[in-house]
Amino acid sequence: MAVKEYRSVGEVSGPLMIVENVSGVAYGEVVEIELSTGERRTGQVLEASTNKAVVQVFEGTDGLDTQVTKARFLGETFKVPVSKTMLGRIFSGAGRPRDGKPEVIPEVRLDINGYPMNHTARQFPREFIQTGISAIDAMNTLVRGQKLPLFSGAGLTHNELAAQIARQAKVLTEGGEFAVVFAAMGITAEEAQFFQRDFERTGALERIVMFLNLADDPTIERIITPRIALTVAEYLAFECGMNILVILTDMTNYCEALREISSAREEVPGRRGYPGYLYTDLSMTFERAGRIKGKPGTITQIPILTMPDDDITHPIPDLTGYITEGQIVLGRNLHRKGIYPPIDVLPCLSRLMNQGIGKDRTREDHKEVSNQMYAAYAEGRDLRDLVAVVGEEALSERDKKFLEFAERFEDEFINQEREEDRSIKETLDLGWELLSILSERDLKRIRKEFIDKYHPAYRKKTEETKLPQEPQKNAQKTKEKAAAKTKAASKKK
Repeated sequence: MAVKEYRSVGEVSGPLMIVENVSGVAYGEVVEIELSTGERRTGQVLEASTNKAVVQVFEGTDGLDTQVTKARFLGETFKVPVSKTMLGRIFSGAGRPRDGKPEVIPEVRLDINGYPMNHTARQFPREFIQTGISAIDAMNTLVRGQKLPLFSGAGLTHNELAAQIARQAKVLTEGGEFAVVFAAMGITAEEAQFFQRDFERTGALERIVMFLNLADDPTIERIITPRIALTVAEYLAFECGMNILVILTDMTNYCEALREISSAREEVPGRRGYPGYLYTDLSMTFERAGRIKGKPGTITQIPILTMPDDDITHPIPDLTGYITEGQIVLGRNLHRKGIYPPIDVLPCLSRLMNQGIGKDRTREDHKEVSNQMYAAYAEGRDLRDLVAVVGEEALSERDKKFLEFAERFEDEFINQEREEDRSIKETLDLGWELLSILSERDLKRIRKEFIDKYHPAYRKKTEETKLPQEPQKNAQKTKEKAAAKTKAASKKK
């Protein structure tokens, strides 16, 4: 299509620019904007009518003079250059290098809006992804191709948790190279430096593509940051055959940018001022995760969002929960107790967990151990409320054991070091150690065969019965050697 240039900018409203007397302009078309100073900015058509186009300017509209500004409509949608060489690189929220290295030499240029994934071509997610974090791996297992959001709050340690997951996540089964696409929206410069230093220090940056939109960057840029990140992820997954984990933080800032644009367009607001199409917009982002039949690559998503006022019924977490397959919730009470990561397992859920665990994936006892720990922890939490009323002296011995389990579950199972990478075996063995606090008759959710095989009491008995036999075996071997030597000596004589 031919490039069309106009000098009829009629109005500027927030991040939007209205160009009048246009013709043949399409929705989503890229616009090149030239200011009087010669500076060039990029925009995209947000709304097109008979003779007027509403353009969102990604770099903002500061310093834009309506009398002399030129708008060139390029006749194509917004595309981003992609290449496997982007691994280990850091880019801005608009996809420009911010690591001092040259521009990407593209293998192909792709539309940032992606292409709809045919639901009949989707393959059900099944393979386990190990994050090294016990509260996730054992209780809310992440599966390849799943979208599992992280619900946090202001001041909680979601950034540290996001960095740890990006460093440690791995696929245990064979099936392609693993990499991470990390996109941050509206974060502070301090947070951006934390992520960069952490990934460089640990060497994880080699398998990460980073996109950073800072808090002082144009708000409108946050709209395209997740789209660019997911376009790169789709190329690496479905064209290069890689297993990609996409971490998006913070989706709340993304939704605030949507609300700002909606307000500038004077649209009728929905719940709490957010646009009525918020659900549709979020679903277009989250549904770009998954697996495709016949292709080895996968895209797994962990969107992170901070809940305003820790309100899980807020429109952003509420709508996110409808679209995704569960949620991981960070608890402020656990954070106050100094527990990291402060994952509150009771409101957490991974709807695809049962498909990714068990024999040949994690371990045969995984599901039942997880269910038993969840039930015991829930009972222990209830007993805390009872203790606040009647005191611990009024509890039975059984109740005291559940109370002890809840305390140790938080202190030893949920709590772990920021650099600690636990294998799934270590996590499940730790779970059994904690369950051994309870009486065996209270382990109602675990089959007897698993208790006999994995319970520490039975393992210790097995080891004790083996120990006395070892000296006997060694003594027998010594006798046999001595007899052989005697026999050889007699032959020589």
